[in-house]
Amino acid sequence: MIELDATHDPALRSWVASANSPQADFPIQNLPFGRLRRAGQDWRIGVAIGDEVLDLRLVAEHGAWSEELHGLLQPLAAGDLNAFMALGGAARHRLRAELSSALAASVAPSAQSALARCLVPQREVELGVPCDIGDYTDFYIGIHHATSVGKLFRPDNPLLPNYKWVPIGYHGRASTILPDGRAFARPHGQIKAPDSEVPQLRASQRVDFELEMGVVIGQGNGVGEAVPIERAEEHVFGLTLFNDWSARDVQAWEYQPLGPFLSKNFASTISPWIVTLEALAPFRAPFARPADDPQPLPYLQCDTNRNQGAFDVQLEVWLQTAAMRERGLPAHCISRSGFAQAAYWTVAQMVAHHTVGGCALRPGDLLGTGTLSGPEPQQAGSLLELSQGGRKPIVLPDGEQRSFLLDGDCITLKGACERPGAARIGFGSCSATLLAAVD
Repeated sequence: MIELDATHDPALRSWVASANSPQADFPIQNLPFGRLRRAGQDWRIGVAIGDEVLDLRLVAEHGAWSEELHGLLQPLAAGDLNAFMALGGAARHRLRAELSSALAASVAPSAQSALARCLVPQREVELGVPCDIGDYTDFYIGIHHATSVGKLFRPDNPLLPNYKWVPIGYHGRASTILPDGRAFARPHGQIKAPDSEVPQLRASQRVDFELEMGVVIGQGNGVGEAVPIERAEEHVFGLTLFNDWSARDVQAWEYQPLGPFLSKNFASTISPWIVTLEALAPFRAPFARPADDPQPLPYLQCDTNRNQGAFDVQLEVWLQTAAMRERGLPAHCISRSGFAQAAYWTVAQMVAHHTVGGCALRPGDLLGTGTLSGPEPQQAGSLLELSQGGRKPIVLPDGEQRSFLLDGDCITLKGACERPGAARIGFGSCSATLLAAVD
């Protein structure tokens, strides 16, 4: 596990003033990685600090770095975050320490001045998908979501027999993972109404969000090389916010026997910043199951996973309708949940299970957690649950009702870690607007 060090000190302050706000998502203790582009320029890799971005190409060009650090900065200066992720945790840890020292308030004014030339306000850049995602697997580790959805279709037996034994997942579509802020059209698909003998191809009327987190793979493994759970997190670069949009009416018709297809592959939205495992080290939590639940098979358990396998990330879902925007009304929070409380399996277990059959993971591969609903009804991570399958619409403060999303609705996911004795670590936001279907 990652040890706490000087970069985690809650008293540490930066000469970038906006990073010192108690409610800042990106204090000096965070330093997440992302991809940015200014008008007329190519894509760069940057690190968020306060409301600024540190352009790592400029850092490599203008900083007085050691030969070792200059070598670590080269793939980042070339705009290749995947190549840097492939170097593994030691390289990430080393660069974090150097950037933390360079951005600290105690650094000499001359050094501040040199690095200040490498900063650009976040409001002036376009933020993209943070890395090249070659493969995407969506898991189903949210037990409260699995139980709630199961009750809608199988009231007497909501969880299938394998759920508590194996981390369930399916292969998603990397080509339609979209950056924060990118709108997308309502999808078409085959839909069969309960009272119809034949299905029809039409636009989905039950588009839904899914509150998830994304696990971004750093160092890969070879074909046939199973990653033991004790070393699984060595292959993880960091976590993001992730919204795996769903067309529930399409899903209901197509999912048997092989699971989601067109109901899931039309759009998924990822947040711009990858928060590293180093930044999350102060927010680890024990991982435990109810005493009467089956214990994982040996390849899915170890002492480290039991003692610190969970991540204490608090999550929120905000909805702003087109009518709310027109009237100048802010988005409304419709759900709050938490990663540690929602997940039945850990990040390490996801990686260990994904590779136990010989699957090779590569830098930039994405593992979605599945919907992270809390145990209470108001903590649901989808409208399918919040509206009880569409039977009980939620009511918004302006009187509007929603069973599923309407055109013009904007969903924003937010996430943060907060704990006494540690600096607040935020994930930014993950936002997208549903547009009308394209005929």
